[in-house]
Amino acid sequence: MRIMIAAAIMAAAIPFAYAQDHAGGAIKVAAEGGVLTDSKGMTLYTFDRDEAGTSNCYDTCATNWPPLTADAGAQPDGDFTLVERTDGSMQWAYKGKPLYLWTKDTKPGDVTGDGVNDVWHIAVE
Repeated sequence: MRIMIAAAIMAAAIPFAYAQDHAGGAIKVAAEGGVLTDSKGMTLYTFDRDEAGTSNCYDTCATNWPPLTADAGAQPDGDFTLVERTDGSMQWAYKGKPLYLWTKDTKPGDVTGDGVNDVWHIAVE
C-alpha cells in the first residue's frame, strides 16, 4: 500500500516541470520531488544489485530495464558520471549508481517500475 501511495505522489510530482538539465540535457530533475528522468520525461530507476560504477543488468534484465546510454563524447557533470558496460557502450549513472528506464512505463510521469522485485527504485536527486 505504501508503494502505491508513494507512486501516486511521485506521478503527480513529475509532469513536465523541470528544475534543471544535467549531463548535456540527457537527464532532467523534476522540480518537485527531485525525480530523475531522461530527456523525454521518462522516469529513471536504479538497481540494488548494481555496485557503484558497475552495471549488473544485462541480457533479459537489460531488455526489460534498458540502460540510459550516453552518446559518444558525452561529458559528465557533478554527481552524474558514466559507467562502461561490457559491450563498451557508456551508461549514465548518478552518484555511481547506473540509471535505467523501464519498458512498462509508457508515458512521461509513469512510475510503474518502482519497487519491482524489491530491487528497482525511482532515481531521485
